[in-house]
Amino acid sequence: MEPEKQSKDPSPQPAAPNQLSFIWLSAAIFLMFLWLQDSGQPQQRELAYSEFKEAVLNGQVAEVTLQNEEIRGQFTDSGAGRFSSDTGSTSTRFLTVRPPVEDPDLLSLLEQQQVLIRGAASGRPWWQELILGFLPWILLLGLMFWFWGAAQKRMTGGGSPFDYAKSRARRARKETSSTTLADVAGIESAKRDIAEIIDFLKAPEKYRRLGAVMPKGVLLVGPPGTGKTLLARAIAGEAEVPFFSISASEFIEMFVGVGAARVRDMFQTARKEAPALIFIDELDAIGRSRGAGLGGGHDEREQTLNQILTEMDGFEAHENILVLSATNRPDVLDSALLRPGRFDRKITLDLPHKEAREAILQVHVRKVPLAHDVNLEQLSARTTGFSGADLKNLVNEAALTAARENLEEVNAHCFELARDRIILGEERDAHLTPEEREVVAYHECGHALMAHYMPKADPLTKITIIPHGMAMGVTEQTPKEDKYNYTESYLRDRIKVMLGGRSAEKIIYGEVSTGAQNDLKEATKLLRRMIGQWGMSETVGPLGLGIGEEHVFLGREMGAPREYSEKLAEMIDSEIQTQLLKLEAFTVNFLQEHRKELEALAKAVMEHETLEADAIAQVLNKAGDREIA
Repeated sequence: MEPEKQSKDPSPQPAAPNQLSFIWLSAAIFLMFLWLQDSGQPQQRELAYSEFKEAVLNGQVAEVTLQNEEIRGQFTDSGAGRFSSDTGSTSTRFLTVRPPVEDPDLLSLLEQQQVLIRGAASGRPWWQELILGFLPWILLLGLMFWFWGAAQKRMTGGGSPFDYAKSRARRARKETSSTTLADVAGIESAKRDIAEIIDFLKAPEKYRRLGAVMPKGVLLVGPPGTGKTLLARAIAGEAEVPFFSISASEFIEMFVGVGAARVRDMFQTARKEAPALIFIDELDAIGRSRGAGLGGGHDEREQTLNQILTEMDGFEAHENILVLSATNRPDVLDSALLRPGRFDRKITLDLPHKEAREAILQVHVRKVPLAHDVNLEQLSARTTGFSGADLKNLVNEAALTAARENLEEVNAHCFELARDRIILGEERDAHLTPEEREVVAYHECGHALMAHYMPKADPLTKITIIPHGMAMGVTEQTPKEDKYNYTESYLRDRIKVMLGGRSAEKIIYGEVSTGAQNDLKEATKLLRRMIGQWGMSETVGPLGLGIGEEHVFLGREMGAPREYSEKLAEMIDSEIQTQLLKLEAFTVNFLQEHRKELEALAKAVMEHETLEADAIAQVLNKAGDREIA
């Protein structure tokens, strides 16, 4: 058996004990020593100068020691008894301060009384006086440096206090990166583009002899959870070149100029080991359009962005360094970042389609023991709109559910519970009164009937009056296939489904409740986009006004002029109100014609709490279901 090889870790070793703390401890011990030395001196009685001379005249002083400004001495037995303290303790020694004017009779008086006279240069040695003079300033400066160093170490992750301007980019080593392109599924076109970049780094001569130049930057664009960061981790595992990763927010600190200094340091480090890859996550944190009016033209974020622009394609251009960035807000990025020569290639990652979702599930269930009733193809069909991160979470939630129920394998029921938890929210205990429970049942059944009968609506999947998340009840619809384009008829049927709950309450109780708040909000928002963005109104006409797409910095609240007049805004609002009233009237009349089915379905839901699609169809057929043209 071969001995285990020790891997050489270039990471810095733990720092030695804090030398500054050792110095402070030594200073504290020295001060304590001086205090103990002073406290160890015999107890002395302080005398006024006149009392001292009187004691000398009375023969009560045995000896004195003359110093610069002090006279220390020892009493005779009679003097010690006379000058005893108030507590009754007797002191044989005394201390007095000499007057500013020299007393010429003092020495002769001491000689007449036969007092032993001694002399001393000063109270302490010169080195003690020097240390005591400078030590307070040394301690004050040491305290200031300690606080400053502690603050800088928090910013630099434990490095030297003078390293705050160094890059926080972390180097990924191939031997420690376990993620590869084989772990990335559902984004095959993006993988092909990335594989070409990796191949260029590994064999650049193949491309250079044909005159090809490696792109300066690759921008990964897509909604959250579509695999942008995962793809970057896979590159770190596949590429045989140094890989540096950093979040864009790590460039900015409280000190002005730190962001630009860190950018320079990061690129200098990468150039020393070129060819190299630099990954900047969440680029929109520093790459927003300049001149937006926040912070002026010289704020820290813009200085950092300017330095990135210069490093990527400035006067001194550098090859052999590829900058890889990810963002889910490409609309706010500065145009200078997106031009050729900076980010030459843009890779868009969309939400996965059905086949891609199945491939992603295959990756995530590699280490999960599945039961025989789990069908990943059917599961992918029921997860329309899920991102790659959602699918990973789905598999993990199913595994957690199986562990909670002490199962040996993850079965289809576990996946169903996990899917409901992600889509509908966590089940919660809400103590509804029977009247409230009935209102919720009719509300959800109003949604369900419209979804069942409207020809363009998404198929009905489930009704439940068990509270999930913030909702008292849920009506679930699942599209048969992924949709990338929506017709006007589909959108209108979708609004009718939204209005079905409110309309059912109006039919059964003659009034409405607050449960339709979110339905009305979503219906109004959808109608506003239909009329203002997609031109789906004969009254307003084919106008694309960009409603709902105001720039985060240039919106109406910042005082920017609106692109349409107040008169047109009033027309749009009036058209939205008219269309909503028409759609609600249609929905109320439709449910009134199907009141028998509405009541039968509500009764079944109140009895079983949850009904699946097959059970819903049986109830409606038994109640006299008929096709509506």
